[in-house]
Amino acid sequence: MEDLIIATAQFENRSADKKYNLSQIANLSDRAASQGAKVIVFHECSVTGYTFARNLDRQALLEIAEYLPESASIKVLTEIAAKNQIAVCAGLFEKDENDNIFKAYVCVNETGIVAKYRKLHPFINPHLSPGNSYCVFNLYGWNFGILICYDNNIIENVRATKLLGADVLLMPHVTMCTPSPRPGAGFVDSNLWYNREKESDQLRKEFNGPKGREWLMKWLPARAFDNAMYCVFSNPIGMDDDQLKNGCSMIVDPFGNITAECTVLGSDIAIATISADSLQTAGGNRYIKARRPELYKNIIGAEHASEQKVAWLNIEQE
Repeated sequence: MEDLIIATAQFENRSADKKYNLSQIANLSDRAASQGAKVIVFHECSVTGYTFARNLDRQALLEIAEYLPESASIKVLTEIAAKNQIAVCAGLFEKDENDNIFKAYVCVNETGIVAKYRKLHPFINPHLSPGNSYCVFNLYGWNFGILICYDNNIIENVRATKLLGADVLLMPHVTMCTPSPRPGAGFVDSNLWYNREKESDQLRKEFNGPKGREWLMKWLPARAFDNAMYCVFSNPIGMDDDQLKNGCSMIVDPFGNITAECTVLGSDIAIATISADSLQTAGGNRYIKARRPELYKNIIGAEHASEQKVAWLNIEQE
């Protein structure tokens, strides 16, 4: 595998405004391509917006969802990819011929969809159906995997994707700055965002503290280190419906080191060169080889009833 330049991105999406969101994706893709990137990764539901969907009924959700691959948004993403000779990875709501609705994430190049993944653990709307398969695909000689937001918090999903051959894990999110039982968690005052030029110090403190980046650092580098893979994390910045998000889009190498990170209080990209050498020399590669599945295959595979609770869904912002 040859070295590959990858970009992760962040921007403030608008709820249900696909035209605007796609224009932001186009602008940032152009910027990344001008710096040599061959792949750019955007956040969960970057085409449609995300948090607003918790209030949609089934019909409204069907109206915003699209059939894939014959989709207006996919056509635009394909045009962006062709213009810039860059693979564009972005998220949207998908519907099938039976009107099942999914949280989808796609990788698109100049020929159209290269890979499509459906979120395994959706929760933003009860009318969403969960996906039921992992996704590993080859691009530029590299094996990529996709897991969306909550999927990455179930560590078995990350290990399974690695064992299926992924060298790079795309991790599109809409996360952080919401309440949970975790100490220090909570919403961030949206007024800090609207007054960010004057309140930049306080805003950065909130974004980088326990409500945001500090929480991310408790687990994200471990996913990369334990599985000897590159993790490309993307997250929106700014208002997503009524919630403020903190960005922190970054690329983590197989050693658990942050190699590139978005740090501006606004739209941004971060670019890193990934190298196959790191996959082999990282400690996680040795540990994976040392596994003894006979000890725990029945434990991990034991019958289990999945229970998913998201604390902030039932909390109103003040």
